[in-house]
Amino acid sequence: MPEHTNMHVKPNKSPQPIELAMMLLSLLAVIVVLVMTFGRLDAETYRLLLFIDTGICSIFLLHFFVGLFKAANKWHFIRDHWIDFVASIPAIEALRFARLFQILRVIRLIRMSRSLLAHMLRQRRQATLASLLVALVTILTLSSVAILLVESPADGSNILTAEQAIWWAMVTISTVGYGDHYPVTTAGHIVGSMVIVCGVSFFGIISGYMASVFVAPDEEERQEAQTENIRHELEAALRRMEDNQANMLREMAALKHALKEARYTPAQEGADNKQAEQ
Repeated sequence: MPEHTNMHVKPNKSPQPIELAMMLLSLLAVIVVLVMTFGRLDAETYRLLLFIDTGICSIFLLHFFVGLFKAANKWHFIRDHWIDFVASIPAIEALRFARLFQILRVIRLIRMSRSLLAHMLRQRRQATLASLLVALVTILTLSSVAILLVESPADGSNILTAEQAIWWAMVTISTVGYGDHYPVTTAGHIVGSMVIVCGVSFFGIISGYMASVFVAPDEEERQEAQTENIRHELEAALRRMEDNQANMLREMAALKHALKEARYTPAQEGADNKQAEQ
């Protein structure tokens, strides 16, 4: 018979929420690069997309160096993620399509994972931060591009450059509203209204997250106290079971002894006495 060797199968590693966020940002960055490469854009729209892509690349580089700093084996981390670093260099446009490999890798992890939703629920804080990051970049990208496209051709517009579009988007998302740049067209007003609604929702989520950060320690302490109480109750129940078992054994021994004495007849007693006299 052929010998069967024991093979150690690595458990399926579920993707972290931040990895899913990087995948979504990679997809957004690839779309931006495709539009920059094949779209018929004016100079300011192209500069705006270039600024957005550079900002996304900065997030990728920050994520890479944070992962490198946390990695126990730096060489293995670089070997597994070097293409992420190369694809995150803003100056090399041709290599930005290498982000597709990051997307494919995360998709493969999702397909291998059997409990992605449960894994995400166990890491709610990281999932919330990742969602906020993706939402912020997406809202900034779409709002700034949309407002520049609808406002730059209009007469009397004051949003004409990429910098002004990004500044307007950030001010509108934060609902500060300085008033130095504002839309003058109906389409611009519609875009601004949508951005305001998204900004209010965005900062509402941030407020809830910050509240959970301060409330979570008390909740964890309460859960730890409940766990400790349950452990003590289980230990007490186990001790009671052991005491009951010991009592049952003693009662069984006493009952066995009583049954043995009950079967001890007078004839047997006389035989025992006779044997003792001899």
